[in-house]
Amino acid sequence: MIYDLLIIGSGPAGMTAAIYAKRANLNVMMFEKGAPGGQIVDTAEVENYPGFTKVKGYELATSMFEHVLALGVHVTFEEVLSIKDLGKTKEVVTSNGTFQTKTILITTGVVPRKLGVEGEDKFAYQGISWCAICDGPLYKDKKVAVIGGGNSAVEEALFLSNIASHVTVIQNLSHLTADKKSQDLLRGAHNVDYIFNANTKAFVGKDDIEGVVLEVDKETITVDIQGVFEYVGLIPATSFLGDLNILDPQGYVVTNEQFETSVAGIFAAGDVMVKKIRQIVTAVNDGAVATQNIIKYLENFS
Repeated sequence: MIYDLLIIGSGPAGMTAAIYAKRANLNVMMFEKGAPGGQIVDTAEVENYPGFTKVKGYELATSMFEHVLALGVHVTFEEVLSIKDLGKTKEVVTSNGTFQTKTILITTGVVPRKLGVEGEDKFAYQGISWCAICDGPLYKDKKVAVIGGGNSAVEEALFLSNIASHVTVIQNLSHLTADKKSQDLLRGAHNVDYIFNANTKAFVGKDDIEGVVLEVDKETITVDIQGVFEYVGLIPATSFLGDLNILDPQGYVVTNEQFETSVAGIFAAGDVMVKKIRQIVTAVNDGAVATQNIIKYLENFS
């Protein structure tokens, strides 16, 4: 079987594309190696998606995925290992087989960046987390640290302030970089303090994490904590695309205004692309527009 479209990734861009493609009667299938929803699943609450004054991230992701399934889109829970350009057609290779297609849409998004310091691997997912909504309840009435100062760090610190006994926000700059509203909300929390100009050097503890070692203004200090949540940036999930020469130096997919890469028939949408704004609403837009361009491409396919 040769598909019209194979979508790799099931974040908001991928799910929107699947909805539009199925409604256009394309023979489409979507691949996902983890949980549908992408970064939305790890977001405590979403307050800037039109139509929802406030919605839990996993609820929005679930609603989107249920819409995809209701249309009859085939979803395959497998990791894509590589893509092969066969000329007119393409081939998607997974751990369980290969799939032929006329077009591919890459919507794999981004993954959290790690600090790469001593103790991080030892305590990963056993004291150090990258998802407050997933693991926050494990730290009820405990002291935790949030590393980072952007929107994700500040929003998740606010979420954790309602669970943990105390939250310490650790930022390597002299100020937070999150939007003003998010900062104001966090400043209103009674159990949050801040350490600025701090570089994380190590995580320490015997069996469980007990502290984070910081260098602050050339002095070394240890902050006693029982859990850490890291929000220090994102890395595009594009390691499987290395042979296609469609990435920029940072690993993001380069596209034109039609969301097409330099390889004809291979498109990209959402956070995985080179772009200025990475939000749910922009990813949804990307998925919709990219699919319209794919439909036009297929009209000339022969």
